[in-house]
Amino acid sequence: MEQIFYFSIPVKEQEIIDFFLQRNLKDEVLKITPVQKQTRAGQRTRFKAFVIIGDSNRHIGLGIKTAKEIASAIRGALVASKLSIIQARKGFWGKKEGVPNTVPMKVTGKCGSVRLRCIPAPKGAGIVAARIPRKLLMLAGYQDVFTSSKGYTRTFGNFAKATFQAIYLTYDFVTPDLWANQQIIENPLWY
Repeated sequence: MEQIFYFSIPVKEQEIIDFFLQRNLKDEVLKITPVQKQTRAGQRTRFKAFVIIGDSNRHIGLGIKTAKEIASAIRGALVASKLSIIQARKGFWGKKEGVPNTVPMKVTGKCGSVRLRCIPAPKGAGIVAARIPRKLLMLAGYQDVFTSSKGYTRTFGNFAKATFQAIYLTYDFVTPDLWANQQIIENPLWY
């Protein structure tokens, strides 16, 4: 699984994620909202489902799907969340003692007008966040994070996407303490 993230190999089938992470994955339906489209015959109502999936050990996925029925929207969002699974990097606040518990540095996720900033927190502080970011951060495996948000956070989808992007950005930056641990691995696609 680590090679998939290390070489940025796109995952095209949900069964790959099931094979590697099925025992530990937990999914949660965040919200189901009706969306309407005006047609000549009236309104066409569909349902939009937001689903998160994670193992509380550095893996998190967010899926959004719209369908005519609620059950098919949830199923599609679950598949989308498995295909969009990312790895979250954890770090320390202050001294490097024990296991990593927080985000490694300040990161900001953006979507629409929503800006969500995750700030490292000391051990025991807990996740200081609104309901939506708290669920995503807990499923990603963080124990202590401070958050700050701006914009119209009542837009549910944008708030969830901004949180997901902030978690994604933790893996974007490699700190010097991780340089020594990186071993050069042969790319599996070159064989």
